[in-house]
Amino acid sequence: MGDSRAEQALRGLEGVAYWAAVAPLLARLPSAVGYRAACRRGDWLFRRQTGKRAELVSNLLMLGNGLGPAEAQQVARDWFRFSSCEAVDFARLRQGARPLRRLVEVRGREHLEAALAAGKGAILCGAHFGSYHASFSLLHAGGFPVTSIGRWQYKYTAGLSNAERRFWAHVYRRVRRLRQRPNIEPWPGRFQVAAQAAAVLRANEVLTIAIDVPPLDGDRARAVRIPFLGRQARLLPGVATLAQLTGAPVLMCFQHRSADYRHQVLEISAPVPMDGDVATAFGRCTAQVSAAIERSPAHWAYWPSTPDLQTLELRGPDPAPSPAGPLTRADEVAAQHGTADHVPTPG
Repeated sequence: MGDSRAEQALRGLEGVAYWAAVAPLLARLPSAVGYRAACRRGDWLFRRQTGKRAELVSNLLMLGNGLGPAEAQQVARDWFRFSSCEAVDFARLRQGARPLRRLVEVRGREHLEAALAAGKGAILCGAHFGSYHASFSLLHAGGFPVTSIGRWQYKYTAGLSNAERRFWAHVYRRVRRLRQRPNIEPWPGRFQVAAQAAAVLRANEVLTIAIDVPPLDGDRARAVRIPFLGRQARLLPGVATLAQLTGAPVLMCFQHRSADYRHQVLEISAPVPMDGDVATAFGRCTAQVSAAIERSPAHWAYWPSTPDLQTLELRGPDPAPSPAGPLTRADEVAAQHGTADHVPTPG
């Protein structure tokens, strides 16, 4: 059975309190202490949210590259831990992001520098993987002008009150102020998005795109079937189209959390070849995203969201409604706040 309204309300209050007050406090403690406390909170959510844990484990066992039940449980626990740690990452984006930069090693910075030296901008291609919003902010704070394509999910999540939307706008102010331009928010039929993205690249700046986003109904005609996590997923190939139209190089970007949960590694690849047709070029990007998720599955945001996996066509429809309860409202919005590859393109 689902949770009562009172239980859902209490869970939502806990999430808001954690993001608004607890995580900022933890971010000011020694990092070993702060992230250890965040993991404790993740363990508590793992035990308490039995429905969402079961949904996450079920999806892992179906798509998780041969994971057994014990391994899937461990990944699920880490997923909850990472969600709690991400709030601490956000809170450390102060003082020019210096508190977080001390904990993140950037590998492949030379690839991004070389791409910008060529004068056509650079596209950082990734996924809803790890603390990716924080990683983009770190790059911007480090001297790279970063703009993201994507919607702020809190603006559109059904059922959020005006007070909740204001709260999330306050939370994400740390991210917004560490970007070159406001997010380019895509919707089906808004072809000016492609022009805005091209303007970023013409200015020799960095554009970020997450390519694992479930397509909206109005975008399904543009989606292509592509190998992903051992299945044929339906994804939007706008990153490849944009790269071929502008000549901007595409570099893959993933941020991994280390075993101590506080140190992270941000990896930027050499340019991905964009020759061939759009589907072929796009397939090279999705292959790297798929490989990253298979290597470190706990980093991927979509595991506990069966409807999103169904939209991606990685899972079929459920024979009956899922009994799983939601995440805390705060963590659910945070897990799916991110950038989407909705670049309208001709045809």
